[in-house]
Amino acid sequence: MNTRRPTRSLLVVLFLGLPLLAAAETVNRQWLDDLRAGKVRIEGDHAAVEALILGRGIRIPYDYIATLMRTPNAFGQGPACIVCHASSDPKRSYRGLDLSTCEGMKKGSTEAPARPIFTTGKPAEKSILGRRLRNNRMPLGVHFTVAANPEAVKLVRDWIAAGAKNDAHFNEKVLPLFRTDGAFAEGLPACTTCHMSNQEPPSFHELDLTSHAGIMLGADSVAKGVANATKIVIPGKPEESSLLQHLLEDRMPPGIAPTEDRDHPNTRILLRWIEQGAPCK
Repeated sequence: MNTRRPTRSLLVVLFLGLPLLAAAETVNRQWLDDLRAGKVRIEGDHAAVEALILGRGIRIPYDYIATLMRTPNAFGQGPACIVCHASSDPKRSYRGLDLSTCEGMKKGSTEAPARPIFTTGKPAEKSILGRRLRNNRMPLGVHFTVAANPEAVKLVRDWIAAGAKNDAHFNEKVLPLFRTDGAFAEGLPACTTCHMSNQEPPSFHELDLTSHAGIMLGADSVAKGVANATKIVIPGKPEESSLLQHLLEDRMPPGIAPTEDRDHPNTRILLRWIEQGAPCK
């Protein structure tokens, strides 16, 4: 038995792109019909969540979300979320973030900069909460107790805020950071060790940090096409730029290994609840 994951489906199935339920059919009736017709098959570890919940538009109840917030290892090995985030009082809870109530989750952090951690009814993967559960801090493997290099981070932030221009300042001060070992975390390799071209392999996420053009092109330009590449820099908006986010934001729960599944079934369920409007009942 895998004790690292508190919830585990007994029936595991693979979703094959099934349409949402017809209005005249019950959830159970549609499932049985699809099973008998061979439209689903038993296979894989996490596929039950896709087949039975996400792929069929099942409404996620807040009761399940509340359970996740109170359960150790719910999103990967680590303590329950409410151990650190159970009050809107910054003196009692990190960032004044209360994940013990539905209202607290919607309110977000109250310590400056106070801000919501998601927007109800909107895509949740890139929300603050979604990023913290899915994205690993860079360079890969940096421990959450290691402080970011403030000078290097400030150079990147200020460059983005000023418009992310390809000028002398960028080429002399900012670009060299990405090819310098230990620039953002002591003892860890340069960014370009893993991100050196727009081809994967060898470059993770087809991300090229060796040039201004590569940085501005973004990630996955081959897989998604150049027009749909994932932008890592939004000129003038450093806090919205994933390049800066990855340098500063540690994945939760604290200390979780970068090899942990970033699309854990419970993470996907939580994000779907947000996209459904984050109902409290």
